[in-house]
Amino acid sequence: MPRIAVVGATGAVGRVAVDLLLERGFENVHAFASARSAGKEVHGLRVEEASPEALAGFDLCFFSVGSTVSRELVPPAVGGGALCIDKSEAFRLEPGVPLVVPEVNGERALGNDGLVANPNCSTIPLTLVLKPLHNAAGLRSVRVATYQSVSGKGAQRLQQLLDEPQAEHDLSTDWDFDGEEFDEEMKIREETRKILELPELPVSATCVRVPVPVGHAESVWIETEEPLAPARARELLAAAPSVQVDDFPTPGKAAGRDEVLVGRIRRDPAAENGLSFFLACDNLRKGAALNGIQIAELVLAQSPVVA
Repeated sequence: MPRIAVVGATGAVGRVAVDLLLERGFENVHAFASARSAGKEVHGLRVEEASPEALAGFDLCFFSVGSTVSRELVPPAVGGGALCIDKSEAFRLEPGVPLVVPEVNGERALGNDGLVANPNCSTIPLTLVLKPLHNAAGLRSVRVATYQSVSGKGAQRLQQLLDEPQAEHDLSTDWDFDGEEFDEEMKIREETRKILELPELPVSATCVRVPVPVGHAESVWIETEEPLAPARARELLAAAPSVQVDDFPTPGKAAGRDEVLVGRIRRDPAAENGLSFFLACDNLRKGAALNGIQIAELVLAQSPVVA
């Protein structure tokens, strides 16, 4: 059984990662976080301060931290022989670093050099739904509007939502802005292209934060190369791994579930060969922690001893 470190274990995603690892039978799990969180407990595990020295000797490291911390801690962990799965944006678009959704491009994880990037929490469910439609009819373009829960901003923002009066709830756009688009919109475009291996695919995204605790939702409009009837699209999605067809998906329905819910599958009359649909996914589970664990399970199945 590999020796496992979860870095960022006190955060919203890290807590779910620890819970899922224990739930899925991993036993030698250790929790790490910043100095201010050291000494706390997560699911019965005492949290240690994360540092290159503290992470030495681990076989498998999950990083659920910001890009600055990942850039500091991931390289020495990889150099020490660990397989590192990083949730931040630090390495996702780096050439040679696999960006993996196991059901979509899992074979890419097997070609790692000690590091696999875990995609954005909106890109993961989007590519899970796009892949079977692309295989059937080819993708010509993708447009998406996201409605992202506050837990995507972290545990502190989630607690803030729970504490504030409902009358103060509002939509927000709390990502870095370059004057034209938010970095979250760029991530969805570039990561979708990399995962699907369609570098020229036109992808346009508009992202909004909504006052929902857990669960990201997305409205998606696609145009396919070949005609694809809504009924056939529904059949393809019903058979797709980690996808469940639901007539009216919502974040509330998706919360706590491992599948992406997709529905409202219909023809889009504004485009030739156009389809539109609506999806929802638990951003802390399949949108983040579970996807990373599935990457590790995929690699471990091929090479049981990681170190």
